Amino acid sequence: MPKLKLTYFDFHGGRAEPVRLALHIGGVAFEDHRFTFAEFAEVRMSTPFGQVPTLQVDGVQVTQCDSILRYAGKLAGLYPFDAFQALLCDEVMYVVEEASVKMGPTFRMTGDAQREARVALVNGSIPVYLGWLQSQLQAHGGEYFADNRLTVADLKVFSDVSALKSGRLDHVPADLVEKVAPALNAHMQRIAQNPAVAQYYAEFSA
Repeated sequence: MPKLKLTYFDFHGGRAEPVRLALHIGGVAFEDHRFTFAEFAEVRMSTPFGQVPTLQVDGVQVTQCDSILRYAGKLAGLYPFDAFQALLCDEVMYVVEEASVKMGPTFRMTGDAQREARVALVNGSIPVYLGWLQSQLQAHGGEYFADNRLTVADLKVFSDVSALKSGRLDHVPADLVEKVAPALNAHMQRIAQNPAVAQYYAEFSA
């Protein structure tokens, strides 16, 4: 097994959370290098694009969160072998990432500018993404997004929906997911009850 070092901010959620979950669920050993927001200016100087997460694999630094997540999924047995099921998995991951890219700039805003930007997303693209994800989940059995089992696609959606429901995103109603896509809300709760996922959060919070 390769030596892995995952570098990301020290908080629940974000682009590294599905990777952390996948490696934990799969029992894959890795160094979970977490840093504070104050330390980011220094950390970003050592990354290819000034962004995180990054993953070192036997000392080789890799960037791009979905590429890292797919690799982690393969190591953990949470990525489909079948080409079509892998395509479905990737499709969901990229849609969630596209939604994250739209939300990203609002974290650098404050006051009225942030409020206006996030209200526009809440009334615009976020319900579209959530509705599409719900339709995909229901089209493939209602429990998982691909392969009729837990994959990294589920973990990516779980992390994103958890953030939307957390109440930590100013101007994003905590009940938005429940109102717009109740099946995604149920999916999030089901993933949270997975024994390995519950264990991860119990250990992290201890």
